[in-house]
Amino acid sequence: MQNITAVTGTAIPLLLDDIDTDRIIPAKYLKCVTFDGLGDHVFEDDRDQDPNHPFDDKRFQSADILITGRNFGCGSSREHAPQSLMRWGIQAVVGESFAEIFFGNCTLLGLPAVRASRSDLEEIGAAVQADPDVELTVDLTSLLLQIGDRSIAIQLPDGARDALTTGRWDFLDRLLEASDNIHDTAESIPYLNGFPADTA
Repeated sequence: MQNITAVTGTAIPLLLDDIDTDRIIPAKYLKCVTFDGLGDHVFEDDRDQDPNHPFDDKRFQSADILITGRNFGCGSSREHAPQSLMRWGIQAVVGESFAEIFFGNCTLLGLPAVRASRSDLEEIGAAVQADPDVELTVDLTSLLLQIGDRSIAIQLPDGARDALTTGRWDFLDRLLEASDNIHDTAESIPYLNGFPADTA
């Protein structure tokens, strides 16, 4: 299991409120069979309308951390939204608040979505705009975001924090870890192994 205790890297600023999942990944991509290639289409409609969109800005193309605003990921409850962000290269999201289902999907994918105050987000966004190469660390253990010589308090619910830092967010690994118990349970279910012969 992969323990996620910290994410370090550069950031991309998108400090807007109420960005819904239809904007993160357009609905026409919901028909895909796998999530492969979704990263190429993240914010596609917004990018088509705005030639200066941060996700097209060469300064931010290697960013690992998304800085955003309030109620990020609202709207329809599609896993495609965090999948597309991850496949673009985002490893953590820092925002003022998140839609509940989006937040849950992020946690289940091992993508930390942490909260910070609006004033701190504005300061982080300004610092990243001024120096796109500035490095940030989102530390889930100390619940601090480090940028330069500044430490900023972040928030993450205890359940999500525990799941990420212990690796328990990955349900496939948890299933594999319990394979002996699963096998024993399957063996005990009559219709999986044939009913015993009728001896009457």
